[in-house]
Amino acid sequence: MSIIKGALLGLLQGIAEFLPISSSGHLNLLQALWGIDLSNQLLFNILLHVGTLIAVAVVFWKDWIAMIAHPIKNKTLLLLVLASLPALVGKVLFSDQLDFLETHNGLLGICFLFTGLLLMLTQWLSERHERMKLEKQQVGVGEALTMGCLQAIGMLPGISRSGSTIFGGVAARLNRETAAKFSFMMSAPAIVGSLLSEGMGVLKEGVQFGSDLPAIIVGMVVAAISGYLAIRFFLRIISKVSLNWFALYVIILGILVIILQMMGVITDTPTEIINLSAQSAVSLL
Repeated sequence: MSIIKGALLGLLQGIAEFLPISSSGHLNLLQALWGIDLSNQLLFNILLHVGTLIAVAVVFWKDWIAMIAHPIKNKTLLLLVLASLPALVGKVLFSDQLDFLETHNGLLGICFLFTGLLLMLTQWLSERHERMKLEKQQVGVGEALTMGCLQAIGMLPGISRSGSTIFGGVAARLNRETAAKFSFMMSAPAIVGSLLSEGMGVLKEGVQFGSDLPAIIVGMVVAAISGYLAIRFFLRIISKVSLNWFALYVIILGILVIILQMMGVITDTPTEIINLSAQSAVSLL
């Protein structure tokens, strides 16, 4: 992989992680269209997420210091831990299936369409709650767990993690600004957990980035810078811009992906995923 492609993927990761359009879905889509073949694609995607983790740490550094310095008085750290539990449970129970889906594209178009639906529902609920004066500005246990459950769904490529968690927060009657800020901070423990989980597996097998290492490093740096700018931008516009515009974008993208799959341009066979899902269902019975 060239350094230019690594930088472009990092730029896409930084922007799409915090705009509700699914960074993992966009990464998988471009990797498929560009024919990028990485022996450790999943770890590469996670390392790009580490770049956005740096962005979250920089933007909210005062919040992190306050949480660490006063863990009992400041409840945010506990709420972030609670919000991370549903995704952790899902990862433990369905690790192999999730790893497969995260590196295959059979459900990519459908997941983009699902993200569009979530965003439209978020916009409708937000307007309804504002009109009825039901909005809250403080995250509690219930709101954190609701957003955590939606984060578990957002592990699938094409389903926006930020979009799904913001939907969970708004559904729990948080205003969009509060839901977005907590959603962005939720990404930190999720990325750290994914890095530790996937990193340990790769270390056991042996890391073989080879000539891709410079491109990966550049991608991480670009993801950190673009992620920082994306957080600042989205927090500033989220209460002013309709989420329906983001919904329209991912819906059009989802339709385009499905068309490309039908044409054979994106060649990941959906039957492989169907068979895996069937085997998983049998194993659970």
